[in-house]
Amino acid sequence: MIEAEQLCRRFGRRWAFARVDLAVEAGARLLVVGANGSGKTTLLRVLGTVLRPSQGRLRLFGIDPARDPMAVRRRIALLSHHSGLYEDLSGRDNLGVVARLGGHGAHDAARLLADVGLDDRPDPVRAYSAGMRKRLQVATLLLQRPQLVLLDEPFAALDPAGVDDVSALLRGIGATLVVTSHRIAAAAALCDRALLLEDGLPRWTGAASDAVRAWAAVHPGSDPAEVAG
Repeated sequence: MIEAEQLCRRFGRRWAFARVDLAVEAGARLLVVGANGSGKTTLLRVLGTVLRPSQGRLRLFGIDPARDPMAVRRRIALLSHHSGLYEDLSGRDNLGVVARLGGHGAHDAARLLADVGLDDRPDPVRAYSAGMRKRLQVATLLLQRPQLVLLDEPFAALDPAGVDDVSALLRGIGATLVVTSHRIAAAAALCDRALLLEDGLPRWTGAASDAVRAWAAVHPGSDPAEVAG
């Protein structure tokens, strides 16, 4: 699903990340952790073909995305910090637009809206809280039925109930996942492998269940609340 060798990305003279090797099989779930500025979001944007790598080799679904980007992009869904939602439409209408564009049934949209707890909200998205927007983003993303799901901080702005709702949704999908999150414990529960970036360089790889311990080893004395689920 994802093959990366010595992948690098820089902006001018500054390297966002460098020397990243990945081998992610179909159906696998990878957690990427690191402090702010460690390169997590940039790595996700490169994997999502939003940015091109500066150096290294990348293949997605066995395809070089630089040669055939559209063959790759239609199979990927990226949840980023930009909502991509229609502010003047309700959550139901937002999902309805995505369903029609993607040829999905209205019943799929209704089910996902209920799954994220927004089926009783007829008001426009501009009136939603940050947590409600995040839940609607996840529902919109899953409605596209992607094969590769890239999630940048999916639990940001969510209360504990929202984290549980989103986690339940993500647990039930069959797509390959790559997740970045500061809420390491919650994200690790969804994943099987983890990569820790420090100053843009791979510092540790291992089982996702060991990610909190690996973070603590690299950041001794850090606040446990930073990584709590």
